[in-house]
Amino acid sequence: MSEKKLKAAVVMSGCGHLDGTEIKEAVLSLLVLDQQEVNITCFAPDISIPQVINHKTREATKEKRNALIETARIARGEVYDLKEAKAEDFDMLIVPGGYGVAKNLSSLDENKGTITVIPEFR
Repeated sequence: MSEKKLKAAVVMSGCGHLDGTEIKEAVLSLLVLDQQEVNITCFAPDISIPQVINHKTREATKEKRNALIETARIARGEVYDLKEAKAEDFDMLIVPGGYGVAKNLSSLDENKGTITVIPEFR
Protein backbone atom coordinates (compact mmCIF):
# COMPACT_ATOMS: atom_id res chain seq x y z
CA MET A 1 0.00 0.00 0.00
CA SER A 2 1.47 3.36 -1.00
CA GLU A 3 1.28 6.37 1.26
CA LYS A 4 -0.60 9.47 0.20
CA LYS A 5 1.79 12.22 -0.91
CA LEU A 6 1.54 15.38 1.12
CA LYS A 7 0.60 18.59 -0.70
CA ALA A 8 2.21 21.95 0.07
CA ALA A 9 1.02 25.41 -0.92
CA VAL A 10 4.04 27.71 -1.11
CA VAL A 11 2.97 31.36 -1.07
CA MET A 12 5.48 33.89 -2.36
CA SER A 13 5.33 37.65 -2.85
CA GLY A 14 7.72 38.50 -5.66
CA CYS A 15 11.45 37.95 -6.14
CA GLY A 16 14.04 39.53 -3.88
CA HIS A 17 14.26 40.01 -0.12
CA LEU A 18 13.73 43.79 -0.15
CA ASP A 19 10.42 43.86 -2.04
CA GLY A 20 9.39 40.23 -2.47
CA THR A 21 10.36 36.74 -1.38
CA GLU A 22 13.79 35.95 0.10
CA ILE A 23 15.22 33.77 -2.67
CA LYS A 24 17.39 31.51 -0.49
CA GLU A 25 14.48 30.72 1.84
CA ALA A 26 12.21 29.96 -1.09
CA VAL A 27 14.71 27.77 -2.94
CA LEU A 28 15.75 25.84 0.16
CA SER A 29 12.10 25.31 1.14
CA LEU A 30 11.29 24.04 -2.36
CA LEU A 31 14.37 21.79 -2.31
CA VAL A 32 13.51 20.17 1.02
CA LEU A 33 9.87 19.68 0.01
CA ASP A 34 11.02 18.08 -3.24
CA GLN A 35 13.48 15.82 -1.42
CA GLN A 36 10.63 14.67 0.82
CA GLU A 37 8.52 13.99 -2.29
CA VAL A 38 5.87 16.54 -1.32
CA ASN A 39 3.62 17.77 -4.14
CA ILE A 40 4.34 21.50 -4.41
CA THR A 41 2.08 24.23 -5.79
CA CYS A 42 3.39 27.80 -5.78
CA PHE A 43 1.12 30.81 -5.44
CA ALA A 44 1.50 34.59 -5.42
CA PRO A 45 -0.95 37.48 -5.58
CA ASP A 46 -1.50 38.86 -9.08
CA ILE A 47 -0.82 42.42 -7.95
CA SER A 48 1.47 45.30 -8.79
CA ILE A 49 4.31 45.47 -6.26
CA PRO A 50 3.70 48.73 -4.34
CA GLN A 51 7.37 49.70 -4.09
CA VAL A 52 10.05 48.10 -6.27
CA ILE A 53 13.55 48.21 -4.78
CA ASN A 54 16.85 48.21 -6.66
CA HIS A 55 18.65 45.44 -4.77
CA LYS A 56 22.09 46.83 -5.66
CA THR A 57 21.51 50.36 -4.34
CA ARG A 58 18.69 49.46 -1.91
CA GLU A 59 16.72 52.45 -3.21
CA ALA A 60 13.15 52.59 -4.47
CA THR A 61 12.72 52.73 -8.24
CA LYS A 62 9.86 53.84 -10.46
CA GLU A 63 9.71 50.41 -12.10
CA LYS A 64 6.41 48.57 -12.17
CA ARG A 65 6.54 44.85 -11.40
CA ASN A 66 3.93 42.19 -10.79
CA ALA A 67 4.29 39.87 -7.78
CA LEU A 68 2.98 36.83 -9.69
CA ILE A 69 5.35 37.37 -12.63
CA GLU A 70 8.31 38.02 -10.33
CA THR A 71 7.53 34.89 -8.31
CA ALA A 72 7.68 32.86 -11.53
CA ARG A 73 11.44 33.56 -11.54
CA ILE A 74 11.78 31.44 -8.40
CA ALA A 75 9.04 28.92 -9.19
CA ARG A 76 10.42 28.47 -12.72
CA GLY A 77 7.14 29.49 -14.29
CA GLU A 78 4.87 27.16 -12.32
CA VAL A 79 3.02 29.69 -10.19
CA TYR A 80 -0.68 30.36 -9.77
CA ASP A 81 -2.72 33.35 -8.67
CA LEU A 82 -3.24 33.24 -4.91
CA LYS A 83 -6.99 33.67 -5.55
CA GLU A 84 -6.99 30.08 -6.89
CA ALA A 85 -5.64 28.55 -3.65
CA LYS A 86 -8.06 26.50 -1.56
CA ALA A 87 -6.89 25.53 1.94
CA GLU A 88 -8.71 22.19 1.82
CA ASP A 89 -6.53 21.10 -1.13
CA PHE A 90 -3.30 21.24 0.90
CA ASP A 91 -1.73 19.63 3.94
CA MET A 92 0.64 22.50 4.68
CA LEU A 93 1.32 26.16 3.97
CA ILE A 94 4.87 27.46 3.51
CA VAL A 95 5.51 31.22 3.38
CA PRO A 96 9.19 31.99 2.76
CA GLY A 97 10.33 35.27 4.28
CA GLY A 98 11.33 38.52 2.69
CA TYR A 99 9.97 42.03 3.03
CA GLY A 100 7.31 41.22 0.43
CA VAL A 101 5.35 39.39 3.13
CA ALA A 102 4.91 42.73 4.91
CA LYS A 103 4.55 44.82 1.74
CA ASN A 104 2.62 42.59 -0.67
CA LEU A 105 0.65 40.13 1.48
CA SER A 106 -0.36 42.45 4.32
CA SER A 107 -0.35 46.02 5.62
CA LEU A 108 2.38 45.24 8.16
CA ASP A 109 4.76 47.62 6.35
CA GLU A 110 2.40 50.57 6.87
CA ASN A 111 2.87 50.53 10.67
CA LYS A 112 -0.54 52.03 11.48
CA GLY A 113 -1.30 49.97 14.60
CA THR A 114 -3.58 47.45 12.90
CA ILE A 115 -2.58 44.86 10.38
CA THR A 116 -4.72 43.69 7.50
CA VAL A 117 -3.95 40.73 5.31
CA ILE A 118 -4.92 40.62 1.64
CA PRO A 119 -8.16 38.61 1.32
CA GLU A 120 -6.54 35.93 -0.83
CA PHE A 121 -4.09 35.12 1.98
CA ARG A 122 -6.65 34.69 4.79
